[in-house]
Amino acid sequence: MQPNRINHPELEAVLASLVEQLQNILGNQLLAVYLSGSIALSDWDDASDVDFMVVLKDELDSTQLPALQALHAAIYGLPSPWAQHLEGSYISQALVRRADPNKTSLWYLDNGSSQLILSTHDNELVMRWTVRECGIALVGPPATNLIDPIDPAELRQEIRNTMHDWAGEMQAGMYQITNQWAQAFTVISYCRMLQSLATGRIHSKRAGVEWALAKLAPKWHPLIEEAWANRPNPSLKYRTAADPGLVAETLDFVRACLARAPR
Repeated sequence: MQPNRINHPELEAVLASLVEQLQNILGNQLLAVYLSGSIALSDWDDASDVDFMVVLKDELDSTQLPALQALHAAIYGLPSPWAQHLEGSYISQALVRRADPNKTSLWYLDNGSSQLILSTHDNELVMRWTVRECGIALVGPPATNLIDPIDPAELRQEIRNTMHDWAGEMQAGMYQITNQWAQAFTVISYCRMLQSLATGRIHSKRAGVEWALAKLAPKWHPLIEEAWANRPNPSLKYRTAADPGLVAETLDFVRACLARAPR
């Protein structure tokens, strides 16, 4: 594993195990492993997940999938909370290069899961931008060698689409914000997306909250501050019902954000 700027021995040990096993399974098919998300943005804490991207020379060989599933189950069982909070995808070098209009499903590990599933979750410009501009290479070349520059206008349009599509899922009942984790995550995420629309860059959750408290109307400040205060212990918050008043206020906040970001 290459030197990096994590400076957290326990997390580095988990990542070293991940990289070593990926190299053993994938061999020459493994081109790069990058950290993204809040760790790459240098603004993370004990409530953060560990976002990663594995870049392959070619599409993942289905015969390698059982070994990868076993790898992630083994990593999940390590005696470290970081091992249970890995989140990332496997993508080919051809597909990672630029935006994928077909939104191809990738093999994806969700935060808190021990098994890969097919998902479009990481096949987006936001992930490519974060890896290209801020990613930490655990193995492989600088991400700028593999990912083309991203047009800020295209990044902003993707974010606007995400804001509206996600709100539509909430309205249709496809995405529920009735637990404390989802309610707080929604508030913080819309703060981050508004900041990204303003700057054309991707920022951390903390930066998004600070930007929102400085830029948005004071009436939203208690909601935003409470969402940030609710970040620790996400597993417990996921199992705890959100206050119905906060849920209603969150939906009002989402509508106010959409008014600032028309498609």
